Amino acid sequence: MDWNDRGIVLTARKHGETSLIVSLLTEHHGRHAGLVRGGAGRRNRGVYQPGNLVNAQWRARLAEHLGTFTCELLEAKTASYLDCPLELAALQSVAALTESALPERENHPNIFNGLLVVIESLDDQSIWPVVYVKWELGLLKELGFGLDFSRCAATGKTDDLIYVSPKTGRAVSREAGEPYRELVLNLPRFLVDAEVSCEMADLLEALKLSGYFLLRHAFNGETLPPARERFVDRIRHHINVSDIDKA
Repeated sequence: MDWNDRGIVLTARKHGETSLIVSLLTEHHGRHAGLVRGGAGRRNRGVYQPGNLVNAQWRARLAEHLGTFTCELLEAKTASYLDCPLELAALQSVAALTESALPERENHPNIFNGLLVVIESLDDQSIWPVVYVKWELGLLKELGFGLDFSRCAATGKTDDLIYVSPKTGRAVSREAGEPYRELVLNLPRFLVDAEVSCEMADLLEALKLSGYFLLRHAFNGETLPPARERFVDRIRHHINVSDIDKA
């Protein structure tokens, strides 16, 4: 059996002396792993980095086998962000979430296309935080746990939505949520109003929101991937440094 497909590198771990077991999110075959013979050699050192786009050929005798990959590098995205700690952390976070949350060999073209958009957006500091958060919300929706910010869950109103119910994932207005403000989650304005910009503090609040539901629904309350936690820590550090610079 064999197929060819575009894929985004998610993880690569060493196997033996010179080989790698590489996991890709492919366009038409879902999250798929395969053995890359010689993948750990110097020649391929920059190919199998999270976020890189490759053209992959997979071969195996039977469909249920691990099989082997032969990959051609199409775009080396990781190298573009080696000097950009926040963007690199974001890239590593989306790769880790995809690897951990998606069932293997289950096709999810929406997640593949969304991941491409996230990767391309990292070149623009004014938009990538919004794109990143909306990708996490899209991941939740793809897994069957979409959140609803269209109207208040209690009153049906569509204005002044500033909270989210931790039970239902639906928006709650200021008036309806005020008695429960210690229990509800904050809803950053940029998620309900496209005209509102996303500052780093807003990004952190949005990641707290999406992270709560990812942990609950995609990771069964256990733990989020370490790369995602490091991304959040990077944002906190960035905010703290910015506050010091302003003082």
